[in-house]
Amino acid sequence: MSHSTEDPATVVRPPEQIALRNGVSLRRRAAGDAEPLNAAVAGNLAHLHPWMPWAGAKPTLEHTTAMVDEGIALWETGTDFMYLAWSEQAPGEVIGAFGLHGRVGAGALEIGYWVAEAHTGKGVATDCARALTEAALALPQIERVEIHCDTANLASSAVPRKLGYRLAEVRETTPSAPAESGKLEIWVTP
Repeated sequence: MSHSTEDPATVVRPPEQIALRNGVSLRRRAAGDAEPLNAAVAGNLAHLHPWMPWAGAKPTLEHTTAMVDEGIALWETGTDFMYLAWSEQAPGEVIGAFGLHGRVGAGALEIGYWVAEAHTGKGVATDCARALTEAALALPQIERVEIHCDTANLASSAVPRKLGYRLAEVRETTPSAPAESGKLEIWVTP
């Protein structure tokens, strides 16, 4: 889907908002999300940096605004679908970021995610990935969903395992973040 020749007006998209259990919801990124997203990333740099190459330095608000704008544009083209996770227990605070990315080839989407450290271990990543898996597979153009993570990132690899994904491949890669082993797990929906 990342290089789709389809007319964006005819692309079927996932829901813009998805309510989950325990007061957590996923909502499509919107123009007003730059400040809370920037605060969430800035407040979680030590947590994110081992696994996310982009988390080496505090982002400027201008950079985060550009990322939000890019996510909005990608949604409109129908190639990627960027969400933020919110919780009733933390009003106005981004507790995670999730995306359905068209970078894994035709008929497939890859789920990418991170959760704020204060909200880890509560099932947020698993619940959000489950909801996005279901939303992606409900799209007529999608046959497969993938989750990619480094083998050393045990918390991230637990998510597809809990959801019943199948480990299709472990690929040798060049580490791009400090804690990565260079072994990328490719999990796919059964």
